[in-house]
Amino acid sequence: MARYVFKFGGTSVGDAKRIKSVAEKVKQAHSEGHEIIVVVSAMSGETNRLTALAGGLLVKPNPREMDVLLSTGEQVTIALLSMALGALGCPAESFTGGQVEILTDSVHSKARIKDIGVAAIQNCLKSGKVAVVAGFQGVNEQGHITTLGRGGSDTTAVALAAKLKASECYIYTDVDGVYTTDPRVEPTARKMDSITFEEMLEMASLGSKVLQIRAVEFAGKYNVPLRVLSTFSEGNGTLITYEDDGMERALISGIAFNRDEAKLTINGVPDLPGVASKIVGPIAANNIEIDMIIQNIADDETTDFTFTVHRNDYHKAVALLEEIKTSLSAKKVSGDDTIVKVSLVGVGMRSHSGIASKMFDVLASEGINIKMISTSEIKISVVIDEKHLEAAVRALHKSFELAGRPVL
Repeated sequence: MARYVFKFGGTSVGDAKRIKSVAEKVKQAHSEGHEIIVVVSAMSGETNRLTALAGGLLVKPNPREMDVLLSTGEQVTIALLSMALGALGCPAESFTGGQVEILTDSVHSKARIKDIGVAAIQNCLKSGKVAVVAGFQGVNEQGHITTLGRGGSDTTAVALAAKLKASECYIYTDVDGVYTTDPRVEPTARKMDSITFEEMLEMASLGSKVLQIRAVEFAGKYNVPLRVLSTFSEGNGTLITYEDDGMERALISGIAFNRDEAKLTINGVPDLPGVASKIVGPIAANNIEIDMIIQNIADDETTDFTFTVHRNDYHKAVALLEEIKTSLSAKKVSGDDTIVKVSLVGVGMRSHSGIASKMFDVLASEGINIKMISTSEIKISVVIDEKHLEAAVRALHKSFELAGRPVL
């Protein structure tokens, strides 16, 4: 007998018919003698509906009360799924985050899990029942309801799998696995049978929306094997685990991209100690995350400092740079919010040279100019004009031989 955690996202439990289908899938696994913990999200669209209700009252609702409001979405789902399982003759018991004692910090809307109590779920499993747990939520030390942020149900599932020492954590979604790139951009994208935690973490941080970054980090830290697969079709999905000597080490595992990028430059800054801090400090103080940074030193002992931020933060970041330009004796501030980031990811980079030069050659052959470059041990990222995104992804996908059968 094995112990598994199943996580079902909002589209998987989007209506009564789909909840019944999920119940049948869970019952099948339970009838095979396995211990099953199910983590569910709110029904698709429910979180947006609740957010809109609050927005109709206040521009900035109280964060504590927003968490109380949004947590009700998952509570509806756990009750309905438990009812559906019971109707199939499969005993089940539902649990909110508070009932499980998912203890978090007190950062409302973006709380982090500190610990999980297992007694309630252990007792449920011992009695032969399926434990159905609300994802996305917990409680702080004062007993106040907290939520983990968008995609937080993935983190709930992985954390439970780690704490309960589950054999594997299944993340059921509306896609059947992790692909070499987005099939909507490149139809010949291939579903990968396996990928390492490192690669998946890079893919998630670089724009892949299959899994929440924090969930991948958690799984890697506690060595929880993850499997991404579809609720709506059969198949083994994609296994995310530590690199194994027996695994085939592809040169490149996938191509990720992010459309939500913007680039800013402050020109003619005196090249003095502490200047970078004076530029980055005000940006960070306003909760704007900086991604890539390039600093160029000119012959006149000035520097051009360029960095990227999320596109939503572009205008705010420009205004901040304009404020500090005079104090830095800088010449001007410029920016571009029509850029994207395209990245090659693969553990095979560790043992192969020439990948960067090949990537640059491919882009050059397509007439695509590179504006910024960033590298790590297993990734190479470039910033290019947004209009070249699809051409770049397709050309790189073909050149690095990542294609499978066209996705219909």
